[in-house]
Amino acid sequence: MYNANYQKIWKVVTLIPKGAVASYGQVADLAGLPGNARLVSRALRSAPAEAALPWHRVINVQRQISFPFASRGYIRQKELLVSEGVGFSGRSVNRQHLWQPDLSLLLWELDG
Repeated sequence: MYNANYQKIWKVVTLIPKGAVASYGQVADLAGLPGNARLVSRALRSAPAEAALPWHRVINVQRQISFPFASRGYIRQKELLVSEGVGFSGRSVNRQHLWQPDLSLLLWELDG
């Protein structure tokens, strides 16, 4: 079975809506794991394919894709984000696409 912390992270990632992005640190914080941005990266790499996580909605704190520029991973992630309506200025995601979960989500979906 998978690590309980990974499952918390995966739950948060599933809540990021289409057209929005969250940073690795934000996902860690919302999963109750502050200071564990790198754990989010490991959890996403370890997710089973059948989980169908929207991994592409997680970016770094500079609002950029973490894959090396122009790599296959970078291109794939950018294509997925653009297909959901996420806009870019250069390599950075436009600020209006940063996810701001509402209080009800924090209270009901992420509790426990």
